[in-house]
Amino acid sequence: MQSRPTLEGAGVHLRRGFGGHSPDLDPFLLFDDFRNDNPDEYLAGFPWHPHRGIETITYVLAGTVDHGDSLGNRGTLKDGDVQWMTAGSGIIHQEMPKGDEQGRVHGFQLWTNLPSSLKMTAPRYQGISGADVPEVTDDDGTKVRIVCGSFWGATGPVEGIAADPRYLDVSVPPGRRKTLPVEHSQHAFAYVFAGSGTFRNASDPREVTTDRLGATGAVIPGAMSEETTNRSLVVFDSGDEITVQAGDMGIRFLLVSGKPIEEPVAWYGPIVMNTEEELRQAFSELQQGTFIKSR
Repeated sequence: MQSRPTLEGAGVHLRRGFGGHSPDLDPFLLFDDFRNDNPDEYLAGFPWHPHRGIETITYVLAGTVDHGDSLGNRGTLKDGDVQWMTAGSGIIHQEMPKGDEQGRVHGFQLWTNLPSSLKMTAPRYQGISGADVPEVTDDDGTKVRIVCGSFWGATGPVEGIAADPRYLDVSVPPGRRKTLPVEHSQHAFAYVFAGSGTFRNASDPREVTTDRLGATGAVIPGAMSEETTNRSLVVFDSGDEITVQAGDMGIRFLLVSGKPIEEPVAWYGPIVMNTEEELRQAFSELQQGTFIKSR
């Protein structure tokens, strides 16, 4: 399934892999690929806006993203850096991308839901330097950067996340076939952002196609696969392994999995709660100036 062009923030041109609550993607809510080499299409950025009830994960590959919030936090994300922000009870923040020397900016943002017990927890940041993200290389040349979770004997620096997620940046060399483990109890997706290849659930001897998708984007097993290209999203059925066959130029993709929360979702804009009443209360507090609970 190809990501689709979308405008966000103050007019940022990006590609959206998915956006909406789906049982097949729970606990994940939204995934954006902000890749652009035209400053006119991204410099307006994402000015001040609120969040409550979710976590946002920003992973930068090129350029920088300056961020700040109503709690006084400030910083800049650069190549390879990660910010895992738990909005919890609420923050108001901004994110402003800038290009590198060639004017390019590239990164991803993922939204993850919080369970009802943590919706109103105190906000927190985990800002991770790219140098602190471990990278493991297998004998066949496959490389995996581990942002969160444990993989091949290494553990990512992000800790204490309710959905027990695994967030990996995987590169498979040209022509290689690689089988990667996925927790059977978790929902998983891959997002291809360089090269091409094919995917299947390794627990099913039949390959799966990326062009026969259900309404939620879930992969339907039982058909021969077609090549998955740049900016494609693949959502996997349940299983404990996936296999990727890299194309002639190799393939690089994010492999993300997490434990489903299985709770009701009430969602409007940047705020995600469990009930419509909680949602109304959040927007009422925004109007009254009582939205921020922790300082």
